Amino acid sequence: MKYPKVIILKTAGTNCDKETAFAFRSLTAEVDVIHINEFKKEPESLLSYKILCIPGGFSYGDDISAGRVLGLELNLFLRDAINAFIESGGLVIGICNGFQVLVNAGLLPGLGENMPVSLIENRTGSFIDRWCALEVPESKCVWTKYLQGREVNMPIAHAEGRFIAEDSTIEILKKNGQIAFYYQNNPNGSVDSIAGICDSTGRILGMMPHPERASFLYQFPDKAPHFEAGKAMPAMEVFKAGIEAVQSSFV
Repeated sequence: MKYPKVIILKTAGTNCDKETAFAFRSLTAEVDVIHINEFKKEPESLLSYKILCIPGGFSYGDDISAGRVLGLELNLFLRDAINAFIESGGLVIGICNGFQVLVNAGLLPGLGENMPVSLIENRTGSFIDRWCALEVPESKCVWTKYLQGREVNMPIAHAEGRFIAEDSTIEILKKNGQIAFYYQNNPNGSVDSIAGICDSTGRILGMMPHPERASFLYQFPDKAPHFEAGKAMPAMEVFKAGIEAVQSSFV
């Protein structure tokens, strides 16, 4: 059986690549973790993959603003390759810093969409590191297929995760089914408690919570007794849905 190939893009300051790779590999995906400098040498190699993941961390130390420098690199050096990858049916997921990168690169809310959004400093003015309850609404997001209508728990860890946009943009996102996650308690002050969005195709997802840190029971601080030890947790369904979405394209 042929398994989907995933590329996890890293750079200086990325620190969630190993956990994210482990989550994908646990579902039989073939995963390559590649530094952006290597990717720049052969950007066309992206077309040999089915999923592009930009994981969490503090790329370039969040210099200027979180995700700004890596987002600029994607635009300057890899835009054509990424566009071709998306047009070929590839899936993209950006987690925490990866979400910030996708926004800064203009990949979210979507290519060519005139709907500016930003991820800015938390309303608390400080770094937040805590577990959060999330609501997963009905949407067109491919990645949340198995979680829609459910409540899930995942941790957040960011200083610039407050999602903001004009009211008109929020209404369009809602109408188009592009809201992927809501916070139940809105820890960072995001507009409408938005924790994640997708593009208009549902194939590009950006989310501030970390599913790779909530995919297995042993990652939970309370180790809830009603789950089997070692059993995959609901957050793993994010990775499962992405993998299954691209498997259908195999010949």
